[in-house]
Amino acid sequence: MKSFDNTPIIVGAGQQTWRKPDTSRTPIDAITEVSRLALADAGADTVVQAIDAVAIVRFIADTDPGTKVLFPRNPGKHAAQRLGISNACFYQGVIGGNTPQYLVNHFAGKLAEGEHNAVLIAGAELLASLFSSLRTGDDISAWAGEQEAEPTTIGKERDGLNATEKLYSLYEPINTYPLFESSLRHHLGRSQEEHQDALAELCSAMSHVAAKNPIAWAQEALSAEQVRTVTEKNRYIGYPYTKSMNSILAVDMGASVVMTTVGKAHELGIDSSQWIYLRGGVDLNDIWHISERPGLHESPAIRLGWSKLSEATGVDIDEVTDFDIYSCFPCAVQVTCNEIGLSAQDRRGVTVTGGLPYMGGPGNNYSLHGIAEMTARLRKRDKGFGLVTANGLYLTKHSLGLYSTEPADSQWVTVNSDSLQQQIDDLPCLSLAADPVGTAIVEAFTVAFDRHGPKTGIVIAKNLTGERILAYTRADADTLNHLLEEDPVGRSGQVSVEDGINILDF
Repeated sequence: MKSFDNTPIIVGAGQQTWRKPDTSRTPIDAITEVSRLALADAGADTVVQAIDAVAIVRFIADTDPGTKVLFPRNPGKHAAQRLGISNACFYQGVIGGNTPQYLVNHFAGKLAEGEHNAVLIAGAELLASLFSSLRTGDDISAWAGEQEAEPTTIGKERDGLNATEKLYSLYEPINTYPLFESSLRHHLGRSQEEHQDALAELCSAMSHVAAKNPIAWAQEALSAEQVRTVTEKNRYIGYPYTKSMNSILAVDMGASVVMTTVGKAHELGIDSSQWIYLRGGVDLNDIWHISERPGLHESPAIRLGWSKLSEATGVDIDEVTDFDIYSCFPCAVQVTCNEIGLSAQDRRGVTVTGGLPYMGGPGNNYSLHGIAEMTARLRKRDKGFGLVTANGLYLTKHSLGLYSTEPADSQWVTVNSDSLQQQIDDLPCLSLAADPVGTAIVEAFTVAFDRHGPKTGIVIAKNLTGERILAYTRADADTLNHLLEEDPVGRSGQVSVEDGINILDF
């Protein structure tokens, strides 16, 4: 099949997992190591000198004032020096799990337009070592390197929450995603017991993929019963999620890919067996603030994004052979599947890596592992399509990429995400109630746990005029146990304000 010279392709991919915390390994060391793997995978010595753009997935701890000072300002520049890349521009992404796919989509357009010849995208998270150093006091000041100017940022920096959402602890994903989950369960008409069974089956299937993945952090195939059963080592984190359903954050992992075009790959002598074609990509945000979204169980952005990507590429969901659906929490998988028309129990599976709870959830960089693994998976197929979906913040930012073993039968065309975004931005939004006191109908709830048991009840509700209300419940044991035993979604309660905090009582 003919391939057009401006078609963006992945020609190299590399991943690494470092299983023992090691504070002597710096972020630049990690990025350099996985980048060497990706360059070697491309199989042509000429690739290094062709790279004229290096983009780094931003470290997740790089925005926290307490840990920001521990990280280098321009890691890509220093990794490039070690790799012998001498004529590159340097970039970094913004915070968000969508960033790896966003960067691939961004540079695919730049490559197709001739603005770059070849691009190295890399990221690493050394969170296991970071957490170890915070416990032990090990000196990691060498991690930061030179305090210099930052590279050009790709994407828009924007706070993920408004002040009210922060007040009710929605800044913690372990609180927010369980709220989405309860709304989804109610939408599906399942009892809490039925839904828990479905979550356990989904997670068990992912763990079986991770068990066969040499890169995966956790390589134990769990039964559904093991996933859902609450034990001392598998306690609830935020109901209904047991620990086995949550991402593993404390990992040391890195990944990298090399991108170029068909024409440049021919020039560089890269064997065509290494090529994986990006058939299309799309980047869309849902209604930005959680409290303004009319539906907490859905994603209009994913629905529209896949619809337009499928239309632009001519590829239907039934033709996709491999999926890596972002899996920070089970609801992220289920919502995405619902929007793209895929069963979460589809025989093709929802992950090529094992997912964030088992392969590992390395900060912003998980989906670069998904892309690297998808590259390896598709290379083994005579013909296939791979869909990678990536999610940032709170089901807020979405990036989708469709990969293929074969080129399209036309020139590369960039999907116009800006025009699509306007359709999402024009959707009706809810507003927070100026006066929350009175009757409210619960739309979503969770109970946050600590090591000793249930700690905090959080609800999202609407008053009788349709305005949104965020609230806590009472924190006594009877109230929290009642939430766990008696499904409150769809029930009414009374909201009062105490010391500036909304409290919902049943």
